[in-house]
Parts: sequence; structure tokens; C-alpha cells
Amino acid sequence: MIRYPLTWLYVPGDRPHVVAKALAAGADVVVIDLEDAVAPDRKEYARAATVEVLRAHQPVPVHVRVNALDGPWAAADLAALAALPGVSGLRLPKVTSPDQIRQVAVATPLPLYALLESALGIEHAHAIAGAHPSLRGISLGEADLRADLGVRADAGLDWPRSRVVVAARAAGLAPPPQSVHPDIRDLDGLAASCARGRALGFLGRAAIHPRQLPVIERAYLPTPAEIEHAETVVKAAATDQGAQALPDGRFIDAAVVAMARRTLSLARRR
Repeated sequence: MIRYPLTWLYVPGDRPHVVAKALAAGADVVVIDLEDAVAPDRKEYARAATVEVLRAHQPVPVHVRVNALDGPWAAADLAALAALPGVSGLRLPKVTSPDQIRQVAVATPLPLYALLESALGIEHAHAIAGAHPSLRGISLGEADLRADLGVRADAGLDWPRSRVVVAARAAGLAPPPQSVHPDIRDLDGLAASCARGRALGFLGRAAIHPRQLPVIERAYLPTPAEIEHAETVVKAAATDQGAQALPDGRFIDAAVVAMARRTLSLARRR
């Protein structure tokens, strides 16, 4: 079973001292942000500082969120990052069409991850997810999506969230991580939101502060009861591969066994 990341820690590219701290914070992936977290007059500095950091291999995978593909900085971002040994992937903001993915894939050999942040991006989710073999994942950028849709209540994003989960699966991609929880002090709210995201089919979450990381990981790791049930299912399947009922009356088949094995794979991260 593939070991998918559960935590993705965003850090501004124009603050190299904060980047250094993020690399040691315990996230599965560190995402250096050249886009929304960086003011226009700091874009050139952020790119140069990021290049300097990523000239060497890093202790954890590092992705870089480049600037919007239709803006004035993206081409220089892509050219500067393409051959750096410390870059594990590029996160592409505000993607709205599969053509954008294909164009970037021609320009760089790096794995790509698309952020869908508009109604148009959501409408094209499956086409984007299957656009090119270099694309390894899709996810939502919920702040921009809320603004585009005029959504105020969190429930207004349930359909786009499910759409992205289904599109990723249909294209054979990893389950998408949740978008960031913007209140870094609201850890109870973060935990509740993660539980809701897990129920919708997300796996892991982006973070904007190290204190959010353990909350996200706990929320997405299976509980002792889930692990016990998964072990029971896998043990039963080892003796009888057909559909069957467990002693407690629960019915299992191949799909239930597959979910149990995924649960045990996640449990091994502890």
C-alpha cells in the first residue's frame, strides 16, 4: 500500500528562516508558497530565496506553489525550479483547464499538483485530473472558491468537495487532501472539520502553522476500534475470500476488505 502524506505545511517563500523551521516541523510535505503568501513586490526575492534553499536535497519532500499560470511570474518560477534537486513537486494554483496542465508538463519534468479554486475549475475537475501522467494530485483552494461562488456557510462547499474526491478517484489519483483551516488557534474546530473531511473521502490536510499538524494527523489516523475491526476483517478474509458475515453480524466482501487493508496501512504510520 502506498504511504500517502497526511500533512502539507505551507510556508511563505520570502521568509527563508521560516522555511528552515518548517522543514523541521514534522510535516509529511512542506509547501513553499510563491503565490498568495507573497506580496507582488516580494515575488522576485521569494523565487531567488526558494531557489537557494532547494539547490540541495531536503530532509522531507518539498513542493513549491508557483504563481498563477496566466500571470506575469509563473514562467520565471517554472524555469527557475525545473532542475533543482530539492524540489519534489509543483503545486499549480487556480487551474481551470486540462490544457494548462499539459502546457506545464511540457516545460518541466517535475510531478504536478493542481489546485481547483473556481467554479470553472470544479466543472472541469475530472478532465484536469486526467490531463497528463505528470499530474499526481488535485485539491481545492477553498478561500478563492468561496469568493467565486459567494458561499458563506461551510455546507455550501460540500458538493465541490465531493466532486474533487470523485474526480481524483476516477482518474486514478491519490485521495485529495483538505484545504487549509485558516484559524490557527481554533484546534477544536480544525479537528471537527477534519472529521467531516475524512467522512467525505479526503485524506490528510494542508496546514499553515506547525501546531495544526498533530491535530490533522490524529484526525486522519484510524482509531483503536477501527484498527481492531480492520484486523478482524483481514483475518476473516484470509480464511475465506468470498462474501461472509462476521460473528457480530457485520457483512464483509472484497470492498470491505480493501477498506480494512487501507485502514491498517494508515495505522502503521503511528
